[in-house]
Formats: sequence, C-alpha cells, structure tokens
Amino acid sequence: MSYQRARSFKACVNCKALVRKEEEVCPICGSREFSEEWYGMVIVINPEKSKVAKLLGITKPGRYALKVGV
Repeated sequence: MSYQRARSFKACVNCKALVRKEEEVCPICGSREFSEEWYGMVIVINPEKSKVAKLLGITKPGRYALKVGV
C-alpha cells in the first residue's frame, strides 16, 4: 500500500482500528475519537487463529494501526 493510500485512513484512539477519513463512528468499538497520527498497519483476517491478533488484543477482523498518536 502506498503512503498516499495509507494516509486516507484515520485511527480509532480506543481500539486502533483504521477507518476511512469520512467515517464518524468506529465500526469495531463505536468510539468517535480518532487520530490522523498513526504508524504501522496490520490486517487481521481471522483473529481466533492469529498470534499477532492475540498479542495485540484484537478480537475482530479488520485493519489496525500498530501505534496511534493523540
């Protein structure tokens, strides 16, 4: 994914889910707090079988930031 395409997302401050900038509510946790300062990306398809998802505390499939700035 190019840098420009990646920057079309913002990160939920609560669960680190990456959503399109036009989204107003996080589809993962329902939060309305977002940050445009985020770093790294992981895409989880099957959180039940993913060691990375378990390590990061991710329980729902989706695109997540590794680090979110406020």
